[in-house]
Amino acid sequence: MTKHSTNWIVTSLIALGSLLILFPLYMAVAIALKNPEEMAKSVFSLPTGLHFENFANAIEATDFFTAFGNSLVITVCSVGFILLTNSLVSYAIARNMNNKFFKGLYFYFISAMFIPFQIIMLPIVKLTTNLHMNNMPGLIILYIVYGLAFNIFVYVGYIRTIPIELEEAATVDGASTYGTFWRIIFPLLAPINATIAILSCLSTWNDFMLPLIILGKPESYTLPLVQYVFQGQFSTDFNLAFASYLLALAPMVIVYLIAQKWIINGITQGAVK
Repeated sequence: MTKHSTNWIVTSLIALGSLLILFPLYMAVAIALKNPEEMAKSVFSLPTGLHFENFANAIEATDFFTAFGNSLVITVCSVGFILLTNSLVSYAIARNMNNKFFKGLYFYFISAMFIPFQIIMLPIVKLTTNLHMNNMPGLIILYIVYGLAFNIFVYVGYIRTIPIELEEAATVDGASTYGTFWRIIFPLLAPINATIAILSCLSTWNDFMLPLIILGKPESYTLPLVQYVFQGQFSTDFNLAFASYLLALAPMVIVYLIAQKWIINGITQGAVK
């Protein structure tokens, strides 16, 4: 039997990386469970008492369930339409890369990845206001469009690895272009769909800047926006703020715990392919 020696350098780096990730999480949980008096004594110490009332007060202060509902609607609708529309556009481009128009369209979309959001922020605000799109439906449309550049880059690269013979066989059997895509290609996109869905879900749920400049009415605010309530001009209620941060973080953790089976399967299928 061959004995494998431990690589202590790699092990030490992994342990250090784990500490760097776990320490901020520990701080968030510890501060959320403390009261201001314990905070004044020591920020790093464990809480002497579990002040779960911080969570109840944070829910009340932020109108948590309304903001949660807004974030859920925006995220689910955005991710659903991103998968449907971006994959269709990418399929059209990937199968027509020999055409100058589609090739130019591909590079046009890709070039958008190099444009900083700050440059287009003010034009977006003016345009959405003039079109009366400074609301949740307008924000969903912006998320669908804003993710096109990266998503097309990923989709096109993956679709071009799928043998075109599968589509030719479907055409011989009488399938239309749309029928071929939905019945043959889209199911084969499961690994990359899982990747894009995860990235889009996280970026949409956690986004602060775009909802800040688009959503005009407080009743349509998302979870990242309502955290503003704890930021005073001269002081910040850190205990309630961190309790609210954990509440906003919890849904994404739950989603990952439920969907990790499909996430791992998607990554494995992509690797095998």
